[in-house]
Amino acid sequence: MAAARLHLRYIQRDGVDEERGPGRLYDAQSDEADGKAFLERSAGDRHQFRFIVSPEDGAEMADLKPFVRDLMRTMENDLGTRLDWVAVDHFNTGQPHSHIVVRGKNEKGEDLVIDRDYISHGMRQRAGELLTLELGPRTTREIIDRLGKQIEQDRFTDLDRALIRRAEDGIVRTHATVAGRPADRIAQAMRVKRLRHLRRLGLAREVRGGVWELSPDLEATLRRAGERKDIIKTMHRGLKRAGLEVGAMAFSIHDPADRHAGVVTGRIVDRGLHDELNDTHYILVDAADDRVHYIVVDPREDMRDYPVGAIVEARPAAIGPGSADRLIAEVARENGGIYSPKTHRAHDPRASARFIRAHVNRLEALRRMNLVRRLADGSWDIPEDFENRLAARAAARGRLAARITTLSFLSLEEQVAARGATWLDQQLLAEQPPAPRGERFGADAMKALRRRREYLAGQGLAEEGKAGWRYRRNLLQYLRRRELTAVGERMAGEKGLAHVPAREGERISGVYSGAVRLASGKFAVIETSKEFSLVPWRPVLERRRGQTITAITRGESVSFEFGKKRGLGIG
Repeated sequence: MAAARLHLRYIQRDGVDEERGPGRLYDAQSDEADGKAFLERSAGDRHQFRFIVSPEDGAEMADLKPFVRDLMRTMENDLGTRLDWVAVDHFNTGQPHSHIVVRGKNEKGEDLVIDRDYISHGMRQRAGELLTLELGPRTTREIIDRLGKQIEQDRFTDLDRALIRRAEDGIVRTHATVAGRPADRIAQAMRVKRLRHLRRLGLAREVRGGVWELSPDLEATLRRAGERKDIIKTMHRGLKRAGLEVGAMAFSIHDPADRHAGVVTGRIVDRGLHDELNDTHYILVDAADDRVHYIVVDPREDMRDYPVGAIVEARPAAIGPGSADRLIAEVARENGGIYSPKTHRAHDPRASARFIRAHVNRLEALRRMNLVRRLADGSWDIPEDFENRLAARAAARGRLAARITTLSFLSLEEQVAARGATWLDQQLLAEQPPAPRGERFGADAMKALRRRREYLAGQGLAEEGKAGWRYRRNLLQYLRRRELTAVGERMAGEKGLAHVPAREGERISGVYSGAVRLASGKFAVIETSKEFSLVPWRPVLERRRGQTITAITRGESVSFEFGKKRGLGIG
């Protein structure tokens, strides 16, 4: 439901209609559909169908709504059931298109099942028939022009789709004479020209005259090549918006599966949608290595954590078993394939109860993936090939997202005079001073560091001596406390609640109501009926919004307990 709600919000976002306003949700009967009611009806659905319908000549249509409604009525006739759906038309690209969301239930309340072949080919055929009725049949000249433009494109085209459809065991025969309309003979000639281009790309070879063998990777390779071209175009547009001039050699498309890709640190100069169907975003990062990186963000992430100007760090995705998984496997191997808190403690007597509980929580997640089995006595059956299964599952997931950490929600300029503990402060206190390269982010970061040092000196928090610069003891902690106190006082006035600062080792219980993004980082707001506190935020909290939690802070770290507890509350 969270994903469904997020998808509806995305397709109705600003800047997508003809007037660059928000998208308008409609359905079979109304031009103003009720998205909330649609989600409420969808609450018990096992799955949901999402389509993007992009008529090739959509720009010639005055309104896409009648076309979409006709398509959905045709689908209902084909599937033999009424469909519960909503749609939004988008005009934010050169090709007008419609996002359609269909409930996963038929009119009888049963799971809606749509044949894969109908999704792959039937819908396309029906849409083509309706478009022909709307705009009239294509002329031979239009067909020639359309196919001619596809011959040398390095992306997956209709010509490739036709070749794959005609292939038998990967073999296409083109030497036979094509009878029928002139357009059919022309299309055959176009397919031959396309095959010659594919041969130059290493994706087809002529076995003998008129007999061609297609590469089994043809579609996947061309789709990747097309995506890369689209990404390069997106990067050009983003850099133009940001007012940056960057040579093509400085472009980098971050591959999260490449463990040798290294760490990317820099500032976000642009962001947007990478994949409209799956609501996947990207960020453009002008980095310390003097390159601009296109980085895909995990769709589960909150894009409010990645504002333009923010300083971020991106690492390759974690693939295969992590340290906790390896420890679980090690304990199980010593105990005949069984893991339990007792066997863990025998393996490592120094392990704390909290550390062991974290591994049990990990096993609960793995159980939901059908990778381990929980036994009646609370122990866990770990298969011998447990680690291999984890690696295989990670590989099967295909597209991975980089692990992105927001180092500062503030831009370099905003950090210079910020009252909290900033990324710049961390760099000033680092044992090895940073040395970012280049004339963009690198140069700006070095200037900002000098200005931040001068600001701290003016505040009496730093001074220059013969041995170099000296900073106030526990500078980061002091700045963090100073900012939290000021923000807490401001929020107290807004909420009408007393702000109680979190103290070292103290248990703080209340309802998690949300998060605030500050110079010092992201902090969770924990409220009772009379008071609230700010504690360091962790991703696990988002699943507990509106629930009672207990937090215990220790320095910069924090641990959480969930559910109602007997205790002191905030005090």
